[in-house]
Amino acid sequence: MKSSRLLQFVVITFFVVTFFQSCHEKGSAFKNSSLEWADYDGLRDSSLVISESAIKNHIKTLCKNDRDSMLADAKLRSFYTNRPSFLWINRFGVTAQADTLLEWLSGVEKMGFSPRRFCIPQISDDLQALRSLQFDEKTGSINQLLARLEYQLTKAFLRYATGQRFGFTNPQYALNHFDVKKRDSLHVEYHRLFDIPMDRPDKFFFEKAVKMVTRDSLDTFLASVQPHSALFERFAALLGSGDSVQHYGKPKLLCNLERCRWRLKDKPSDHEKYVFVNIPAFSLLAVDGDSVMTMRVGCGTVKTKTPLLTSRIKRMDVNPQWIIPRSIVEKDIVRHVGNPNYFASRHYFVRHRKTGRNIPIEQVTYGMLMNRDYMVLQEGGAGNSLGRIIFRFDNNFSVYLHDTSSPAFFSNDNRGVSHGCVRVQRPFDLAVFLLKDKDETLIDRIRYSMTADVSSLGSNRQKPQSEQADTLDRSRLISSHTLEDEVPVFLTYYTLYPDVHGAIRSYGDVYGYDQVLYNQLKPYVE
Repeated sequence: MKSSRLLQFVVITFFVVTFFQSCHEKGSAFKNSSLEWADYDGLRDSSLVISESAIKNHIKTLCKNDRDSMLADAKLRSFYTNRPSFLWINRFGVTAQADTLLEWLSGVEKMGFSPRRFCIPQISDDLQALRSLQFDEKTGSINQLLARLEYQLTKAFLRYATGQRFGFTNPQYALNHFDVKKRDSLHVEYHRLFDIPMDRPDKFFFEKAVKMVTRDSLDTFLASVQPHSALFERFAALLGSGDSVQHYGKPKLLCNLERCRWRLKDKPSDHEKYVFVNIPAFSLLAVDGDSVMTMRVGCGTVKTKTPLLTSRIKRMDVNPQWIIPRSIVEKDIVRHVGNPNYFASRHYFVRHRKTGRNIPIEQVTYGMLMNRDYMVLQEGGAGNSLGRIIFRFDNNFSVYLHDTSSPAFFSNDNRGVSHGCVRVQRPFDLAVFLLKDKDETLIDRIRYSMTADVSSLGSNRQKPQSEQADTLDRSRLISSHTLEDEVPVFLTYYTLYPDVHGAIRSYGDVYGYDQVLYNQLKPYVE
């Protein structure tokens, strides 16, 4: 800007017009030919002098006094600390990009947010004051006003663009710093609850955003960051309906709309065939094109929450052994050392991890069970806590979909019953669904293996050979089957979601995640 003067520009224009008008008047000479710049000094208004250095100093003050803590706000302050030029103002005033941004920002109320949190009232007032050259104690000087416009336009732009492109919340941080696992005077350890790969804003995004303003490509850029999923559009429509807001509640609508903004690396709409578990609904959808199978599920309790994750089901194991978690061993099992009946009645046995050798129960000691070199397992078959089949997929939590030996809970509304795994109501039907080719022989072997008495195969007990021959057809048994095509699985959390008929259903916030998200959204709402 180099200390350009808005009034001086007006005066130059007047001078040039006067000059050419005088030259074209018939028979007249230019009477003002001896005028110099000094002759116009009397018209100069110091209150309209624009100073680049003054604007930068005012912006520096704004940065210093800005206490907002969103990621976009941190990038805003970093930008003006390190950048020597402006985005929205030039020697002619404020660029037309400001009006483009305001057009997009006019929709924030429909998003359930406060225009004030995007500086809209202040920006609108300042633009009006600048364009009418009306400055007073409220607006401050022209340089203060321009500094405020430059700063707040960038603040509003970064907040809006970042939020619409990536979400206004960060579940990777919020949900993984929510449930305390261990706390002492120096350290707090949290349960990891969210492990879904997703896009997050980085320096390249912010650099691109800035370039789009300076290259006059703002409208195109803001159109590109908008979420476009069908579910997002449905929730947005509900948020715009007074009856829906009253029925579902604004916080619930905002939280589920926000979930649709997250740009997940993998999502159900990317696939023809997938398994979808919605924890608040305690339900599972097995989708293959237009075919949808539903069933009830049991998920983790409030203390042992099922984590949110995406993966691919790779195989199914029939009559699996259960490696009992350390927490259960140390809390419940260790106190029964010396009681062989306790272990026998539950089909528990102890194994040395490195050698794979099973330890006779009468030789098991308290020290062994407290030592991680030893593990407690439960034999496969009837009565096993995993049921008769388990569906395995890679994840960082050792959680899976599986059958259960205690199906009575499926009649309950709140089915938070597990240590984190998902117990499925119709495991055999799910097994058949996962198969690419519905081979009847394979299906029969799975069915038989899930119902046969396999107790003779246990680690600590052995039936007489004659009884084995009478009761067990080993040729029909199957212990494991690797899927020809891995099937995507999604463990998710929506407190509003369409049912199989397309109607939006509302579910309880069983883990309190809505409250976590709403606390992060509040600064934009109030």
